[in-house]
Amino acid sequence: MTGATASKYSAGVLLFRHAPRLQVLLGHMGGPYWARKDAGAWSVPKGEYAPDSEDARAAAAREFTEELGLPVPDGDWIALGKSQYGSGRSRKQLTVWAVTGDLDPEQVVPGTFEMQWPPRSGRMQAFPEIDRVEWLEPELAREKIVAGQRPFLDRLTEVLADG
Repeated sequence: MTGATASKYSAGVLLFRHAPRLQVLLGHMGGPYWARKDAGAWSVPKGEYAPDSEDARAAAAREFTEELGLPVPDGDWIALGKSQYGSGRSRKQLTVWAVTGDLDPEQVVPGTFEMQWPPRSGRMQAFPEIDRVEWLEPELAREKIVAGQRPFLDRLTEVLADG
């Protein structure tokens, strides 16, 4: 996507393991808009940062911890690059690293966000940023992950095949 400038910057960590086949850790996005969706409603643990005041990798680690309530497991960080998605003013640039490691989804304590719900009600409610976390094999992960993040799954499998 050349020529387009991102208006928001995010960074994230795609945790992976071999158990015995390759699996990646994805989170189902929380909140009322995603509650009844499955395909295209899962994401790499990630979040926004300001590139002029924070390093993308540091932001990725911070956001992983904020979204899952657990630190990034110790492991080698593999740069998977950047991807831009969205349109118009909501254009985003996401930078992702893959980290080999393991964690128990039952230990996840998700961060929360507040939004007015129902719309125009004037009532603020808190929702989990991620309402569940699962280990998925790449084929199933491709069906579940938001479309703009699929390139990171492809890049991970390419890097591991070359390695």
